[in-house]
Amino acid sequence: MRSHPREKTGRNDPCPCGSGKKYKRCCLSNTTLAIPGPETLDTPWSRQRDASDRLTADLMRHFKRDFGDDALNAWADFNQDHDPVSLSEMPHELSIFSPYVLFEWDPEKPLRRSAQKPQGGVVVTAYLKRAANRLSALELLILEQAIARPVSFYEIVRVHPGRGVVLRDLLIGEETEIEEHSGSEMMRSGDVLYAQLWILPEVATLGRLAPIPIPPDRKVEIIKLRTELQRKIKKQNRELAAADLTRYADKIRTIYLDIRDALTKPPKLQNTDGEPFLSHKLHFNTQSAQSTFDALASLAWGVTKEELLEEAERSPDGSLRSIEFAWIKKGNKMNKGWENTVLGHLKIFGKTLLVEVNSANRAKRIREEIEQRLGSQATHVGTETETPEQMMKQAKQRKALRSTEEETNQDDLMRDPEFRRQVEAEVQKQVEGWVRTKIPALGGRTPLQAVADPDGREMVEALLQGWERQNEVPGSAGIVRPDINALRRLLNLPVKTESPMK
Repeated sequence: MRSHPREKTGRNDPCPCGSGKKYKRCCLSNTTLAIPGPETLDTPWSRQRDASDRLTADLMRHFKRDFGDDALNAWADFNQDHDPVSLSEMPHELSIFSPYVLFEWDPEKPLRRSAQKPQGGVVVTAYLKRAANRLSALELLILEQAIARPVSFYEIVRVHPGRGVVLRDLLIGEETEIEEHSGSEMMRSGDVLYAQLWILPEVATLGRLAPIPIPPDRKVEIIKLRTELQRKIKKQNRELAAADLTRYADKIRTIYLDIRDALTKPPKLQNTDGEPFLSHKLHFNTQSAQSTFDALASLAWGVTKEELLEEAERSPDGSLRSIEFAWIKKGNKMNKGWENTVLGHLKIFGKTLLVEVNSANRAKRIREEIEQRLGSQATHVGTETETPEQMMKQAKQRKALRSTEEETNQDDLMRDPEFRRQVEAEVQKQVEGWVRTKIPALGGRTPLQAVADPDGREMVEALLQGWERQNEVPGSAGIVRPDINALRRLLNLPVKTESPMK
C-alpha cells in the first residue's frame, strides 16, 4: 500500500537485535538518551504506517493464496494491454501496481452507476468478508480510503523536506498538505505525482504513489483530460468532483500509462505510412544507366524526366552516367493534407542500381516494381538491413570521432565575448519566435493564442517549466541557454525570480 521504504524500524516490528521481541518492548525502551524522531513516537503518522504495513502484508498473503494464478491477467488489466511488457522488466511499477491489485482489480468489473460508491476489487472484497471482524477501527478506515479515494494527478505546490508537501489535484483543483518524511526529501515543486491520498482524522498521507515523478511539461496531457472530463460533467450542471474521478479511474490510468511509456520506453520509430522503421538497401545489377532510368523515372510522381535529368551526370560522349531521384507517390494515408509522400531514393550509376527505403513493406514493393519494369535486365544482388538502434550506434561512433575536436573549437569560439553575444542573440531570436508557432501539444494553437484561456495558459506554463528544467542540465561552455523569462514577458506570464528547485 505504501510506495516508500521504511525509514526506521517500526515500533511493532521485530527488534533488529534478534531477541524475538517487538522493537517497542526491547531496544526502543532502552534508548532513553536518544532524541526521538517522528517515526519513533506514537504519532498519527507512525500509527498509520504500522496499520498500513500490517494490512499490506495480510492482503498480499491473501492474494497469493487465493488469486496468485491470476497475477499475469491483473498485470495485463492494469496496463490495458493484452500483451504488456513483463513486470520483471519494470519492477519499479510494483509500487503502483500492487495497490491496484489489492483494491481495484476485478476481472469482471461491472459498470458502476454515478451514484454508487466504489466497492473495491475482488481481493479486498474477499479479504473483508474473512477478516473484517478482527480489524481495528484505523485499519478499517484505511481500507475504506484505499477503496473510495480517487487515484489522480497531483502537482507538487510546496515542499517541506523531511516533513511533507502541499499537493494540488490537477483534475479537481483541491489542495492538500500531506505528511511525508523521506519521500519529501526527493520531491520537487512543479513535478506531478500519480497517486492516491488518504485523508485520515489526524493525518493526510500518500496511500499509493507511482515510482516516476512526471515532469512539468507532461501536464499538458493531464489538462486535456481535465477539459474532457469537465465537458462530460457540465451536462449535469455541476463541477467535477472526487467521486467522478473514481468513475473515470481507467481513463485517468490510461493517461498515466501513456506518460509512463513516453518517459521510460524508447519510441517506436515509424515511417510516414505508419510502418515500423527498418532501413533497407537493395542492390541490383542492370544493363545500362539509361535503360534503367527510362524504366523507373515514372516512380517519381509529379516530376518530369526532364526535371530529373537536370541533376544527372553524363559521360564525355553524352550518355547517362549516374542519376539520383526520389520514389514519390501521390498523397499520404496518414496525413490527408499531404500532396505527396517520399517512399525512398534510387541511385543509378553505370550498370548498378541502389534503392534505399525505410520499411520491409516498401522494400518488398519496390523490388516487385523494379523486377516487373526491368524484367531480365535487372538482377537482385542482395539487400542490407539496419535497425534504428544500429544506425544510432554507428552515428554515435562517427560523432565520437569528431566531437572532442569540434567541442573544443566551439568552446574556444564561445569564450570570445563578441561572438557569444551574437550567438546568444540569434538563439534568443529563434526561441522568441516560438510564441507565434503553432504547437501540436496546444491543439495547433500558438502559445500567444493559447494563453487567452485558463487551460491554455496552464499548458503553456507547463511547457515553459519543462524548458527551464532542460536549461538546468550541465553543459559545456559552448552551450547557449535561452532566456525563458523573456518568453514569459511576451506571453504576459509571471516572471520567475528564483530557482524552481524546492
